[in-house]
Amino acid sequence: MKNKFLILIPIFSLFVTSCSDDITGLNTDTKRPTTTEANFLFTSAEHAMMDQVTSTNVNFNVFRLFAQQWTEVQYPQESQYDLTGRTIPDRHWTVYYRDVLRDYKEAKDILIAQKATFTGTPAQAKIIDNKIAIIDILTAYSYSILVDTFGDVPYTEALDIIKFPQPKYDDAQTIYKDLILKLKNASTALDVSAGSFGGADLVYGGNASKWKKFANTLRLRLAINIDDVDHIYATAQALSAVADGVIMSSADSAYLKYAAVQPNTNPLYVDLVASNRDDFLPADTFVNKLNALSDPRRSKYFTEFPAGSGIYKGGKYGELNTYNNFSHLTPTIKEPTYPGVLLTYSEVEFLLAEAVERGIAVGGTAQSHYNAAVTASLQDWGVESTDIATYLARTDVNYTTSTGTWQRKLGEQSWIALYNRGFEAWTSYRRLDFPVLNVPPVTYGNITEVPKRYTYPGAEETINETNLNAAVSKLGGNTVIKRIFWDKF
Repeated sequence: MKNKFLILIPIFSLFVTSCSDDITGLNTDTKRPTTTEANFLFTSAEHAMMDQVTSTNVNFNVFRLFAQQWTEVQYPQESQYDLTGRTIPDRHWTVYYRDVLRDYKEAKDILIAQKATFTGTPAQAKIIDNKIAIIDILTAYSYSILVDTFGDVPYTEALDIIKFPQPKYDDAQTIYKDLILKLKNASTALDVSAGSFGGADLVYGGNASKWKKFANTLRLRLAINIDDVDHIYATAQALSAVADGVIMSSADSAYLKYAAVQPNTNPLYVDLVASNRDDFLPADTFVNKLNALSDPRRSKYFTEFPAGSGIYKGGKYGELNTYNNFSHLTPTIKEPTYPGVLLTYSEVEFLLAEAVERGIAVGGTAQSHYNAAVTASLQDWGVESTDIATYLARTDVNYTTSTGTWQRKLGEQSWIALYNRGFEAWTSYRRLDFPVLNVPPVTYGNITEVPKRYTYPGAEETINETNLNAAVSKLGGNTVIKRIFWDKF
């Protein structure tokens, strides 16, 4: 009897508990937590941000096509500038606002709340401050992509659907200047002697010193973009950024190394290998230029056609192509672990060369920065030192003897160096108006020039019509040939 009585005790206890008047716990889903950590949100946002700039899925990212580094095979609509068939602007917009910026904001809100009740050591407090600064840097980066894509976008009223369900569109130039200020403040706030996100940071592993350089480099990029509309302001900001310390080594370039197993592989692996589709080819616009220069990066960028011939042949841009009749994309970028890229040292040197040509005294000469930029790109792709020297000595590559204006010299070489970085290649083209790109014989809506922006998302016509119409009216029409504010020429 004793053993039986002992067994009944827990059963009776369960019965008593189940009869309690307090049933509020039944509304709690223990498998779906209502709180999270800033680190988790930060990692998710950083990953989504890199995926969007890296992807070649035509539902999300067609910038390699706009830059005419790649072209399509049997479905050339996007190369012919059809953005609405797949609602591409909507997806680009949604990724940055919902998956990136919103998560950064929530992560920052959590960290600010932690600071309000913080009782730890001064060293721990610095870690929180560094985390907030890094979030501010990547928030600025993400907004700069949106502005450079669309023009005016929601900014001061964005990300708060309760208070601002229909956010206004802020002036793009005003946003730019605020982003530059935020980057300056974040760079100043970073304590390079303290940690931050550690392993939760997929780009720099929480290295505050490298994020400081990234912030200053992004300031330099934005300053150069804005120079044609406000040279005095751009000059001051570029000089300030360089003085504070920009990326000056490939060791500080901003990469995210992907995992070997899905779903965390490089999106190019997903789009080009795992999907088992042959939808893309190197574009003849791009390949022909590299052929003309006997550029040693050809073997790094493309396969030979025919194999073993030493010949490289690009598909016709914006037209139907047969996959097996042309060079293909190199296997290198198709590896699942191939890194995504936000900023490289090569790009910095091109920006510095451009600054010199624009009359901004960043030090050095345009030629010295140009040589450093081209060299860094060639080294990044594994070109031998002797081949680098031979290439720079060519009369059609050498900065002094190559043909054309400084815009052409820098525009063509930065376009080549920015291979596989479609968005920045397209942005460089819009700023410098080089290289000369081709318009396909057939285009969506009979567009007669290379697109200068994305059209605003179609969904905005339904959910934010009044503010959208104001932005469109200011722009002069919601078309891809309207230039954003800094694209003056």
